[in-house]
Amino acid sequence: MFELPEYQVLVRQINATLAGKIIRQAALSNVTHKFVWHNLTSNEFGQLCKGKKIGKANARGRWLTVPVEPGYVLVVGECGGKLVYQEQATKRPSKFHLLIEFEDGSFLFGVTQMWGAYDLYPKGEEKKRKYIKDMRPTPLDRAFTFKYFGDLMIEVAAEKRTSAKGLLTQAQWVPGLGNAIAQDILFKACLHPRHNIASLGAKQKRELYDAILATVNEVIKKGGRYDEYDLFGQPGQYVRLMDKRAVGRPCPQCGAKVEKIAYLGGACYFCPHCQV
Repeated sequence: MFELPEYQVLVRQINATLAGKIIRQAALSNVTHKFVWHNLTSNEFGQLCKGKKIGKANARGRWLTVPVEPGYVLVVGECGGKLVYQEQATKRPSKFHLLIEFEDGSFLFGVTQMWGAYDLYPKGEEKKRKYIKDMRPTPLDRAFTFKYFGDLMIEVAAEKRTSAKGLLTQAQWVPGLGNAIAQDILFKACLHPRHNIASLGAKQKRELYDAILATVNEVIKKGGRYDEYDLFGQPGQYVRLMDKRAVGRPCPQCGAKVEKIAYLGGACYFCPHCQV
């Protein structure tokens, strides 16, 4: 599942590779997937894209926007799968949920394994889409200051009992983070996934904030996580400290055996000694 760092990697690669390309033809899902969403039919999408030019992409949280100029914006969001560019269309994918072929013979395709959205909006209308509209500051936004983060924790804690994992992964309190990257953030902050954020002291809040920024930027620097793929089908180089491979192995900090629990709709990997 793409998270904030992977979308930032895709933006950089799209802008270096696809910006300025002219669309020859385009289509949406040629296979049915219950959890893939489109706001247009494949024919409508193709007609609107044909002859248009790719502009400079942007991303916030887990939502990627790519101008289709003039007048439209492609929105790719919450995707679990691959978004891949190839220079030659001789190996056109047999199954896809997004396919854009360019006049120079290259093409872009998206294949979703979990869920995701591929929409096309008139320019400006994409800002009204659910999950994009009213999105809170992300860890890459200037507004995501320590003061903002502290106020956010107070707000969330006052609304309901919320754990450290819940803060990072539920209701997009911190847009762009998901279960995978949250594991390493919590490990670096020495917090158990179930730790109640209402009980965090000033030092712990600062450590959690710093862990968010450090982890997000490290994953971006390394081209994404090792089990996600970039625009050219290459895996990222960030190897998570806390994932399924770590279970039963020594904690890299203290040597205690890493444990696993099921919590808030996903697996959690943690050190029972370091994370309290």
